[in-house]
Amino acid sequence: MRKIPLGTVLLVVGAVLTLVGFVAYAQENATLNLVGFFYGVPILLGGLALRAAELEPVPYTQPTSEAVLALRGQQATQTQTQVRKDVTRYRYGQEAHLDETLERLGLSPNDTQRPVLSGLHEEQRDGAYTLVLEFDSPFVSFEKWQEKQSKIENFFGPGITAEISRSDEEKVAVAMKAVVA
Repeated sequence: MRKIPLGTVLLVVGAVLTLVGFVAYAQENATLNLVGFFYGVPILLGGLALRAAELEPVPYTQPTSEAVLALRGQQATQTQTQVRKDVTRYRYGQEAHLDETLERLGLSPNDTQRPVLSGLHEEQRDGAYTLVLEFDSPFVSFEKWQEKQSKIENFFGPGITAEISRSDEEKVAVAMKAVVA
């Protein structure tokens, strides 16, 4: 169910009910007419509103291996699990994934210069489960990300170490590695 956008479901249901209402009106069927109009139109409008405020899930950039899935089940912290689930589902009423988090970390100067979470993947690093968040960050320098490394660890911790890396000038990866005891 998390891969089906609620806005689309409401649009389809609302459109069907509204269509039934119009057909019932043409056939002078008062009961179906009322059901179609009184339920169909509000559901249709709700679906349109949700579609307008919809934030799509962040895609996985690499497939997750069975070994990493098993490691996730054993080592993933509650925070890693929550972040992964939040960014891989449809969200409503938010401008960007992790927008409030980036603001609290001091990595979002304003809405237009905020780094954008463009992908994620899971891997094993040094025997530990690691969730890697991939950001497009053309306005926030890599040095700024490095300065915030300890703050990122504290924010997403306990039980996590953060590793900051960059793949090119505008892409930054934040690896949240579970601390293995």
